[in-house]
Amino acid sequence: MFEEQLARRLTALREQKQVSAREMSLDIGLSESYVNNIENQKMLPSMRNFFYICDYFGITPREFFDDETPCPQQLHRLMDALKALDAKQLDALVNLAEQMKR
Repeated sequence: MFEEQLARRLTALREQKQVSAREMSLDIGLSESYVNNIENQKMLPSMRNFFYICDYFGITPREFFDDETPCPQQLHRLMDALKALDAKQLDALVNLAEQMKR
């Protein structure tokens, strides 16, 4: 069960980033079949490599397993951008977001 959840989430995050399993494997400095083996439930990553995977996506381990947040990378980018806004600008964005929910 855990292996399946990990494989599904890794695949979803990788596809959102629009990279192949091979490309991701090489980007994080591992063998070209590494990510593919995890996605096909042939192996689990070590803790160290799991942290590399999270870093690759720019997310925390908790966010990796948070299926409620489908696009954590975008949320990080949004939070970084929000830090530069003043209170009036933030209020305007909150109002816009609330209107978009409807």
